[in-house]
Amino acid sequence: MDDDTQLDAVLSEVGPRLRKLRQERGATLGALSAATGISVSTLSRLESGGRKPSLELLLPIARAHQVPLDELVGAPPVGDPRVRSKPIVRHGRTMFPLTRQPGGLQAYKVVQESGGAAPDPRTHEGYEWLYVLSGRLRLVLGEHDVVLGAGEAAEFDTRVPHWFGPTEDGPVEFLSLFGPQGERMHVRARPKRG
Repeated sequence: MDDDTQLDAVLSEVGPRLRKLRQERGATLGALSAATGISVSTLSRLESGGRKPSLELLLPIARAHQVPLDELVGAPPVGDPRVRSKPIVRHGRTMFPLTRQPGGLQAYKVVQESGGAAPDPRTHEGYEWLYVLSGRLRLVLGEHDVVLGAGEAAEFDTRVPHWFGPTEDGPVEFLSLFGPQGERMHVRARPKRG
């Protein structure tokens, strides 16, 4: 079904829905006209399908009936917003993909138990952004060796030799955003007011 056909189908159901709602509320066309400022003839044509519904007509009717606009037009329910992904386990890391499409920017929630693995810096194309949710994350980046705590973030070009993992004092949970083409993610601080 193309978009125009789908739109026509939705619009053709609005009139009967308006009539049913008005009758369920025990309202007459005259009473609804007085409450909305829309003429009785226009309301009648809306209900019979003789007039296409518009936002200017539907908003006052929704207010008068105290229902959301979605109810008047029969909007489909919003789909389940949860991201359901299968965890990936690699080298003691459990990664939960948060993006669904391949390529481009990828997001992961990563959980890793404490470890004593020696850093083994690697390089590859791309750009990475890390945000620690809990625990402590050790990041070896070029000549730097830093530990990030909960609420701290780091971003870097992955062509610089890098390695990251938990410290020896416990597990770490963090978010990783990776752009294989070198996309940069920015967290900006508010400018100081002068």
